[in-house]
Amino acid sequence: MTAGFHCAPWALSWRGLSIDDLHRTESLFALGNGHIGLRGSLDEGEPTGLPGTYLNGFYEEHDLPYAEAGYGYPEAGQTVVNVTDGKIIRLLVDDEPVDMRYGKATNHHRTLDFRTGLLTRETEWESPTGARVRLRTERLVSFTQRAVAAIRFHVEPVDRPLQLVAQSDLLANEPIVTETDDPRIAAALQDPLVAEFQRGDGTRAVLVHSTRKSGLRMAAGMDHEIDAPDNLRRELTVEDDLARLTAAVDVEPGQSLTITKYLGYGWSAQRSAPALRAQVEAALAGALQTGWDGLVREQREFLDDFWAVADVEVDGDPELQQALRFALFHIVQAGVRGENRAIPGKGLTGPGYDGHSFWDTETFVLPVLTYTIPDAARDALRWRYNTLDRARERARVLGKKGAAFPWRSINGAECSAYWPAGTAAFHVSADIADAVARYTAATGDTDFDAREGTEILVQTARLWMSLGHYDPHDGFRIDGVTGPDEYTAIVDNNVYTNVMAQKNLTEAIAACERNPKTADRLEVDPEEITAWRTAADRMCVPYDDLLGVHPQSENFTSHAEWDFEGTPEDKYPLLLNYPYFDLYRKQVVKQADLVLALHLRGDLFTLEQKAADFAYYDARTVRDSSLSAGTQSVIAAECGHLDLAYDYLVEAAMTDLRDLHDNVGHGIHMASLAGAWTAVVAGLGGMRDHGGTLTFAPRLPPALSKITFRMRWRTSCLRIDITPTQATYHLLSGPPLTTTHHSTPVDLTDSPITLDIPPPPTFPPPPPRGRTPSPCSGQVGRGGKRWTRHSSLSGCGSTRNWKPPSPTPESTPTRTGSASWAAATPS
Repeated sequence: MTAGFHCAPWALSWRGLSIDDLHRTESLFALGNGHIGLRGSLDEGEPTGLPGTYLNGFYEEHDLPYAEAGYGYPEAGQTVVNVTDGKIIRLLVDDEPVDMRYGKATNHHRTLDFRTGLLTRETEWESPTGARVRLRTERLVSFTQRAVAAIRFHVEPVDRPLQLVAQSDLLANEPIVTETDDPRIAAALQDPLVAEFQRGDGTRAVLVHSTRKSGLRMAAGMDHEIDAPDNLRRELTVEDDLARLTAAVDVEPGQSLTITKYLGYGWSAQRSAPALRAQVEAALAGALQTGWDGLVREQREFLDDFWAVADVEVDGDPELQQALRFALFHIVQAGVRGENRAIPGKGLTGPGYDGHSFWDTETFVLPVLTYTIPDAARDALRWRYNTLDRARERARVLGKKGAAFPWRSINGAECSAYWPAGTAAFHVSADIADAVARYTAATGDTDFDAREGTEILVQTARLWMSLGHYDPHDGFRIDGVTGPDEYTAIVDNNVYTNVMAQKNLTEAIAACERNPKTADRLEVDPEEITAWRTAADRMCVPYDDLLGVHPQSENFTSHAEWDFEGTPEDKYPLLLNYPYFDLYRKQVVKQADLVLALHLRGDLFTLEQKAADFAYYDARTVRDSSLSAGTQSVIAAECGHLDLAYDYLVEAAMTDLRDLHDNVGHGIHMASLAGAWTAVVAGLGGMRDHGGTLTFAPRLPPALSKITFRMRWRTSCLRIDITPTQATYHLLSGPPLTTTHHSTPVDLTDSPITLDIPPPPTFPPPPPRGRTPSPCSGQVGRGGKRWTRHSSLSGCGSTRNWKPPSPTPESTPTRTGSASWAAATPS
């Protein structure tokens, strides 16, 4: 049997057995709910690619390495811990262990169902001595009971009586081969859990452990229901790092052994071992009360409600359809029950990025949640609010005011040892402010706005006032920072950072005006608001008048070009094959930076400016980051490059399913999955939310015959059906709302409204790029074009002039002088 994925619209299925692919299928088949994460390892525990059970926010600390220390460098790193594994149920058949490396799997099939939330495994296995069994297991992590996971384990003989022995484990300090070269991290992950308490009784066991350095405590518990012939014997043993329920039974053909295993997990930085034990036992009691069938029913009902407001339907590409639902399912798993915890860059699917959360969450993942499950977006933003004191302390250490949120973190403290990409990436604070403003506008959540949102906006606005300064020629400058592009670091006036800081300032002003009591509590006075407004009005936004594009940062377009023609394919990603020193000096872009500004601050730029900027940067962006393709798809679509938009959409959607970055074994890429949704809704659907106003400008690429997507706005739910010639808007529930279709006002009530789609703009196609979109294994993009590498691009003149992006499409670029400033004023 040839092993591999099977394409289906509502499931991810793997047929056949491939031991070599376990590491990546474990990530793709991972289950979670934002609190618990279980990698999709086989039930018997071995063989495994990388075992993993994670609790959101549970980590161990380790010292950060520095060749030369400096003031303000973070001292402690944080690494996610593989906690007590409760997934394991080993099986012995006539004294021979079921192990996919031995005997023969005559049938093996695993399915992750996006509608039920169940991971199902069906295997027919024959032992080396000819004993044959059928094994069916189902696994879930509950969306409705936050601390609960459950497994249904069913085994039956095929053709003769067999003795079956099942061993259901709770295993702490599971052996893991780490792949890190840092001995500090390796030491932190070597037996990271210290036993504090263990107890077993009947079919239930609880283990309590703590970490050595971070001081966190966690508890894991298991209980069981067993359906078996009358000759069943069972035994429970409990040790410091292992609890095991053993069930032995003789089974005739036509009989079976069924074990339902309930798992409970909890952790705390403050609660005692007895309290955590009580919490886990209560979770187990609740799960037993609900029962397996009840948990399955609750899971299905939850997902039915989710898909009713979030589903994306695609006609014309079955693989893309599967990938988009896969993406949405994992985004739900990453955040729905996080409840004031972060959403890590890999979710809870693996230890990649050490389990850290980045600005990816606010910029890419939270828009999806804001428009589908807004409560989950609110909870993720509350985690930022709960870490605000740490962000303020970080700003103080750096000699700044307000709040400087970390580039990467688990507990809210900065733990990036590489300060050019970490500490200098101040745009993170503006990204968080942007997510706060978007959530508030989309939901109308006045309580969050008054209690948490306004304070985040105020403290981040204060950061920009202390970070920037005025120049008589340039206006308000923000120097010495790193934007989203990690191949260009420590620059002056990064356009993305400046325009996002500008929005941060204006949103802080609006929030204080909405919530004067909160403003008074934060001691915001009229003089401070005036200072914010002036800085926003006079924000420096560089412009290259000679090339007719915005430089990504000051003088970026003067840098030497990267030699794409001389860069072999096996030298990507560049950061692993070339020194940062060289990358920082060249016009080569890791991920969308200026192009991301064109999307998130699209209200500042004319369509002509967007087209020119996109063409320039698309040719120089290598997408060594999984964050990039979704954003490039959005702007390609807006500029009328619909084939290219489609190519980038598919690349974003397929990043993990095709392991395009060769690292999915350590977890899937949450931001890329979210970027695929954004490429559909904001790209092909043309959805924008500038100024808190919802608008659409849909268009389809030739490869697709129809797309349909759903989303929330305030208390209304709407559906948009898009064909090559028309778009139909449906109000599914909630009060009437007003939007626009290609600038035409649309009043949505009970009756659908169908409108014609105008032709796309006709800008020249972007020049050949450094790297082709990668949805397929070859060099041909999904739009049918074959892209080639280039050795040179248009030259750069010696004179650089700045002008602001005009808020009105009638404006045209004009030379402003070699050392001038101009305000970028939001429209």
